[in-house]
Amino acid sequence: MLPAMASSPYFSLAVLFVAALGFGLAPLGLAWLWARVFSPPKPNAVKNAIYECGLQSKGDAWVQFRSAYYLYAIIFLIFDVEAVFLLPFAAAFTGLGVAACAAMLVFVLLLVEGLAWAWAKGVLTWQ
Repeated sequence: MLPAMASSPYFSLAVLFVAALGFGLAPLGLAWLWARVFSPPKPNAVKNAIYECGLQSKGDAWVQFRSAYYLYAIIFLIFDVEAVFLLPFAAAFTGLGVAACAAMLVFVLLLVEGLAWAWAKGVLTWQ
């Protein structure tokens, strides 16, 4: 029976699927088992206390952070990655055809559109 299954074109996919599930679920199962066996059963005041650098915490741990900083960082990363994609294109520019130049033109135009959107929304103004 096993040689007939091994000759099936879907057998290797099934084995890989089971292996993928095993790699994903095994750490979760081990973490759950570790927590059940070795963790204290009930939290207490000492366990729930905020510990930072050996000092008692002062005030609330919740700090509001403006989302504009995250947007500014994401815009920076997008245009930083743009430079990484433009470098190979610039290095091989003379050996590329019209299709590659058109694809890069579309890429740059999409990035310019994103920059115009960010500028119009005021993401780039640092306050």
